[in-house]
Amino acid sequence: MEKDIRQEVREFYGRLAEQAKAGTPASCCSSGSCCTPIANAIVLYDLDKLENLPREAVNFSLGCANPLLLADLKEGEVVLDLGSGGGLDVLAASKYVGPSGKVYGLDMTDEMLALANRNKEQMGVTNVEFLKGFIEDIPLPDDSCDVVMSNCVINLSPDKEKALAEVYRVLKPQGRLCIADIVSVKPVPESARELASLWVSCIAGALDVKEYENILKKVGFKDIEVQPVIVYQGKVLEDIAGGSLKNLSESEVAELDGAFASAYVKARK
Repeated sequence: MEKDIRQEVREFYGRLAEQAKAGTPASCCSSGSCCTPIANAIVLYDLDKLENLPREAVNFSLGCANPLLLADLKEGEVVLDLGSGGGLDVLAASKYVGPSGKVYGLDMTDEMLALANRNKEQMGVTNVEFLKGFIEDIPLPDDSCDVVMSNCVINLSPDKEKALAEVYRVLKPQGRLCIADIVSVKPVPESARELASLWVSCIAGALDVKEYENILKKVGFKDIEVQPVIVYQGKVLEDIAGGSLKNLSESEVAELDGAFASAYVKARK
């Protein structure tokens, strides 16, 4: 099951990257809409921080919120962005940390990495590096990052505890976890969680708020906050899930309504 989900996610985001290469903008975690009703990066982000970013990076926003609002990045910090996609959050973060800082982007998809590096070259930044790898096996040394952020990515991992333990490992003492993610706020039918198409839509793999908090605590984090901000209901849920809901019964669809939300997740090592 883990390999099936990972392969489905890899292929899905690879197709999206190819669409971006062909000039087709993407703005979502699913093929039909997004992880949030406010998907456009121009709405989610500080316009000053989007200035001079490549259009492909801005148009190719795949997140559910703006993790930079939480990160409070400072000059000279080392930052890691998990599931960096087309590089929007990495390139925006590079402006905060400045020439003395460093921002890594980690992605498992070759097509995404190619898109991100193209955006990096277009922007001409020198404090950014994109790495290939899995968030469950981060290719960076222990205690190497001041901040780890991600945008609608942890929910896609089939082993979230391992992913979050890896985040803890690479953070420096007192380092900060600052992510936007999808959480479940009420019980979700198991049949929905088994649909790979809902996984790539960023919702089937969402953790319950309390479970999220427990995993963060288990791997060692402190000062933990998991705060749902936008609950997905009605048409928004249908847009996120696309045609996947057709594979569920009416009662299962009704149970999904209002079961997921975008959330801000903060913790400290």
